[in-house]
Amino acid sequence: MIPAAFEYVAPSTVDEAVQALVAAGEDAKVLGGGQSLLPVLRMRLAAPEMVVDLGKIEELRGIREDGDALVVGAMTTHYEVDRSPLIAEHARLIGAATATVADPQVRHRGTFGGALAHADPAGDLLAPALAVEAEMVIAGPDGRRTVPAAEFFVDYFTTALAADEILVEIRLPKLTGWGAHYEKFNRVAQAWSIVAVGAAVRVEGDTIAQARVGLTNMASTPVRATAVENALVGQPATVESIRAAAEHAAEGTSPGTDSNADADYRQHLARVLTGRALVAAAGG
Repeated sequence: MIPAAFEYVAPSTVDEAVQALVAAGEDAKVLGGGQSLLPVLRMRLAAPEMVVDLGKIEELRGIREDGDALVVGAMTTHYEVDRSPLIAEHARLIGAATATVADPQVRHRGTFGGALAHADPAGDLLAPALAVEAEMVIAGPDGRRTVPAAEFFVDYFTTALAADEILVEIRLPKLTGWGAHYEKFNRVAQAWSIVAVGAAVRVEGDTIAQARVGLTNMASTPVRATAVENALVGQPATVESIRAAAEHAAEGTSPGTDSNADADYRQHLARVLTGRALVAAAGG
């Protein structure tokens, strides 16, 4: 199907992009890598009057260190995140989740910020970003503001971004030396997650000193499994103690029922996958 007609602009700076969104009002869409927006336009599920392409804004690309954080430009591709030595050293959970996104072709075009701004609850980057306590830097007509991941994801496909704002960069606290793993359950390779779990743990000696667990597709937004985290801290890093803590994974979740799985099965999967992810993370 052919998209409805729209105006197209490709600004070269963040300020120009914001100005274009302000001028367009509610009738604009932001184009990042295009892996989410273009199919929607082709199916005419959206018919914006203007598309603002961020592809020419160099400021939005790249990965760099900034003190105790990594800064990832919103237009940095999944491929670049997956291959980054900085991500591998300081943000292993983000790297592990990114490696599972779709297929190589999509990872070469899709963008880290675009996936987060799209806010699909089945998307593989939302829960890891929540678990590592990422911060989103947003630009709008009144300047820039920083929103923690816990406040950025609002509902299905809905974020804290206003119509005249764009996601500029994502700040990832360095979790250097932490073990991490992303455990994903789906029907076929490269498909959306039915349920997935991102886990990061810091082990001191034989004891779990800190733990972060995020759940994918267990509610309308990503879920932080705080009950699991609390049950783990101070416990021995054994399979038995980890699996006992993982039994708390479904607490506070509200998964949906669809053709892939019902809510009860998703809660069962959350417990099983959390145990697997944590055992793998604690092992290295």
